[in-house]
Amino acid sequence: MGLSDRIDRAIGTAISRGQARPSPGKLASALHYTVTPGGARIRPTLLLSVAAACGDDRPVLADAAACALELIHCASLVHDDLPCFDDADIRRGKPSVHRAFGEPLAILAGDSLIVMAFEVLARAAPEDPLRAAKLIEILATRTGMPGGICAGQGWESETEVDVRAYHRAKTAALFVAACQMGAVAAGHDADAWEDLGDRIGEAFQVADDLRDALYDEETLGKPVGQDDLHGRPNAVTELGVQGAIARMRDILGGAISSIPKCPGEAHLAKLVTAQAEVLTPLKWRAAQVPGE
Repeated sequence: MGLSDRIDRAIGTAISRGQARPSPGKLASALHYTVTPGGARIRPTLLLSVAAACGDDRPVLADAAACALELIHCASLVHDDLPCFDDADIRRGKPSVHRAFGEPLAILAGDSLIVMAFEVLARAAPEDPLRAAKLIEILATRTGMPGGICAGQGWESETEVDVRAYHRAKTAALFVAACQMGAVAAGHDADAWEDLGDRIGEAFQVADDLRDALYDEETLGKPVGQDDLHGRPNAVTELGVQGAIARMRDILGGAISSIPKCPGEAHLAKLVTAQAEVLTPLKWRAAQVPGE
């Protein structure tokens, strides 16, 4: 079974369990709406790829970890889109959850997915209780305070922003979680994988800044120009388009060199390289930095 099939099956099982009757029908529908279509599933794919590189000796646990991570990511998108934050009308090419179901159900859907993520890991714990406990710890750390995605959102309410801490919490946190959780699910040490996740997350943030600056809403499937609108620090403002492209390439080169020694090291390096193509918007995929 391919990675995308494993991810979709695990998420589908979790959502079906959350929709079991008796349950409020509108909220049950909102759960399914939130996770479909699934987008690129970059984070859970990275998690399963790291697990595979490390041997993937507990695939049930790895699938649960991938599912839990994606549920957290989807929940964060629901909350990000709310009027009190980005007030976004579109997400993944369709109305955002609060536009489709209303704000109360959107908040409840996001909250339910967060709880569901930890339930998924708890249900998989019999596969290896010690690994499961570590997976829960990593996911909680990269979701909450002081360095998780909640902190990333919180930085946007500050008058003075630590830009590195902001980006590391808002974007890199779940990529670090993906790498660490994939390793732990396969019985490897989490700490060795933090640098890879941090670098991939940083590259993704730069790529997101470029997409936000260069794409239109129809192409991107969500509102654009949000960084300028909300006065957020971003790589394009700081470095210009060509400078941001060069920065992303440098980061990804460092990411490949930071992959820890593991049985599937070479294959994982190829995957990170291929992922660079996914991150690269078509408008500047062939762009060349002056002097190259």
